[in-house]
Amino acid sequence: MDAGLYTTPDTGSAGRTKLRREQVYGELRRRLMLGEFAIRSRLVEERIAALLEVSRTPVREALVRLLADGLVERGQDGGYYVAQPDLHDLRDLYELRVTLELRGISRALEPAVRGHDPAVLEPLRDQWRALRDDQPEPDPQFVVMDEDFHVTMSRASGNAALTSTLASVNARIRAVRMYDFLTADRITLTILQHLEIVEEVLAGRLEDALTAMRRHVGESMDVVERRAARAITQMALNRGRRHDVDRGSH
Repeated sequence: MDAGLYTTPDTGSAGRTKLRREQVYGELRRRLMLGEFAIRSRLVEERIAALLEVSRTPVREALVRLLADGLVERGQDGGYYVAQPDLHDLRDLYELRVTLELRGISRALEPAVRGHDPAVLEPLRDQWRALRDDQPEPDPQFVVMDEDFHVTMSRASGNAALTSTLASVNARIRAVRMYDFLTADRITLTILQHLEIVEEVLAGRLEDALTAMRRHVGESMDVVERRAARAITQMALNRGRRHDVDRGSH
């Protein structure tokens, strides 16, 4: 275990508690996404607490958050179980996502449709320029910022129905799309591609923006599939043998 989980700055009791909770959540999420636990294995609070050398309270809170992330499931017995990344409909949903994203740009090419709202896109561009200049650390929760970029791009196109549908699709694939943001290179590339897209739209180069958006979403799908499949393989290797957090719990 990384010693950084235990060593915290002297920020006061409340600050240390909050930091500890975030560290436990982040570490357990990392282990789940790397496939360290067998598929469908039960995550017992006491055993995870012993594994991470913390109390049960931050573990319990982390499991609740991971349930919301879609990385764990709640069993009929009330326990938490490792969820397998669901790749079944991923390509179909990505195809729908591409259609919605591209339509949000291409509709501005039609004479009867107003162009994208610069009052929406200019702050978005400035936000991602700031992220380029001060890049965040790799974190699966970066998916939330990524979704916000795409939904804001869609909202700037002026079609509320497109935007609502895109947000719904994003929510359905969020748990697997988190695999796209595990490394610094993917964070860097995502930021640069977002900037390219929004700047092309603001400049009125819509055909170039369409090309950039299609490439961006396609590359993301490839990375997500590859990393999630690797995690599933690792989970399968752990199946059939008891894991530390599951031993003696049945």
